[in-house]
Amino acid sequence: MDEFVMSIHAVKPETEAVIRRQRRASSITSSIIALLVVVLLMAILSLLLLAPRFKETPVIVSYQSSLRDTEEVQERKVSTAVDRKPSAPSSAMAKVIAANTESPLAVPVPDTVITTTSTDFGTGDDFGEGWGSGSGSGDGGGGATFFQQKVKATKVAYVIDYSQSMRGEREKLMRAELRKSVEGLPLAMSYQLIFFAGPTWIAGDEITMAKGNRSAEVKGKGGTFDWVSAGNAHDWRSKGRKQKANWIDVSPAKRKKSLDLIATTKLVHGTNWEPALEMALAMDPAPEVIFFMTDGVTGGNAEGLAKSIAGRAKRANIMINTVAMMEPKAEAAMKLLAKGTGGQFTVIEKNGKVREIPVN
Repeated sequence: MDEFVMSIHAVKPETEAVIRRQRRASSITSSIIALLVVVLLMAILSLLLLAPRFKETPVIVSYQSSLRDTEEVQERKVSTAVDRKPSAPSSAMAKVIAANTESPLAVPVPDTVITTTSTDFGTGDDFGEGWGSGSGSGDGGGGATFFQQKVKATKVAYVIDYSQSMRGEREKLMRAELRKSVEGLPLAMSYQLIFFAGPTWIAGDEITMAKGNRSAEVKGKGGTFDWVSAGNAHDWRSKGRKQKANWIDVSPAKRKKSLDLIATTKLVHGTNWEPALEMALAMDPAPEVIFFMTDGVTGGNAEGLAKSIAGRAKRANIMINTVAMMEPKAEAAMKLLAKGTGGQFTVIEKNGKVREIPVN
């Protein structure tokens, strides 16, 4: 028994060495296997993640059949040569306007001379008059005519003498011409009818003269307005607030109403045209043209008053066209009024003849 125990103890170190080598080999093998498994798993995952990025795009291949040879077709040429007359010299070469300074544009001068009158622009001289026919259709393009005075404007005020001194032939001519002028206003225009005698009023207002013609009352859309006289036909002035005139846009209905008022408004005592012109000048917006007609002179210094009103009108860029109805005494002041505003001056003679007076 003792010998057997001793033999065991004798081989034990060798056995332990073998066991240790086996364990070490097993550990190394296990580590290698584990490492290989990890590398394999990483390789598999890498392939899975990188596969979409390296997806191959398919190549599209198209095929085309061979083209047939195009056959050339020989066309027969037909001679169209025709003997032509040479062009006129004016069409072969255009004249050019010469200037002292250079210009990138050359303006040709036509050689053609027109011997017939054009009907497109009026009289055939330059662009013609072109103010419409006065038929009342409203397509004249912004113009008005009064006793042969033609103007181009969109806002026209008529300042017309309705005093009792207009009775007879003067009244007849005035009403007919004023009616004709309003009938010819285009629809695009605006106008106003301002009447005066001693007092001033707007067409359609009710005028009441006091006994003795020393005062008057005007009733209109804006209320009641009082007028007083110092005792003569020319010295009239407004008392209290002043009446304002508004524009009337041309329409068939408003035109008809104005024509009725032109025909039915009664003549009134007195003659003082200063307040009437002041009413027209105060319109908002200001008129472009004022047609002013009277058969008499106003009180005081008529020529001095004409210069004063002309200065105010010129500063406001308002033209005043004047018409003296069969009254030579009014001509001097009326001429100054037209000249100072760049307007026209016309005299109506006793036989009804219209005579234009140069203002320059």
